[in-house]
Amino acid sequence: MPKSFEPAVLETARLTLRFMDERDIDALYAVYSDPVVARYLSRPAQTERAQAEKMMANVLAGYADGSGVNFGVVRRDGGALLGNCMLFRFHDESRRAEIGYSMARAYWGQGYMNEALIALIGYAFGPLGLNRLEADIDPRNDNSAKSLKRLGFTEEGVLKERWIVAGEKSDTAYYGLLAGQWRSK
Repeated sequence: MPKSFEPAVLETARLTLRFMDERDIDALYAVYSDPVVARYLSRPAQTERAQAEKMMANVLAGYADGSGVNFGVVRRDGGALLGNCMLFRFHDESRRAEIGYSMARAYWGQGYMNEALIALIGYAFGPLGLNRLEADIDPRNDNSAKSLKRLGFTEEGVLKERWIVAGEKSDTAYYGLLAGQWRSK
């Protein structure tokens, strides 16, 4: 993987995926402070803007040190940040990474995240040359599971009580997608 990520822009029919910066902090806070959005994440909903500021610092550090690439998802016709999608936990030798994503609740069910993830997966298997993508989701998150399956991911197993978030134990369902599977779709 690169030692750092150069800014990239991915375009879809309705969306622009772009590197994030400080202008996105308030929108990130709006997404990640919503308890319904955060329900199945591996961390509780944010309760103060400083948490979004720290998240942005981590995003910028990931670009700089090559440990993660995070795209803000915005509509091409202008407008606010709808959510974000990212690649992280890169394993260079095996050419794999983990994929993650979140979207503001107001934009659920409109196909935006599917469209964004198609672009992100193309970036992962294209310019980044990855061979495998992995996703770790809460198995109770039916919408996320459906999204991954629609993209060609296969459920590969469940780890019991892998996370404890705000005192609640939750399992992990692991999904995987290989570059060869993606290209043959």
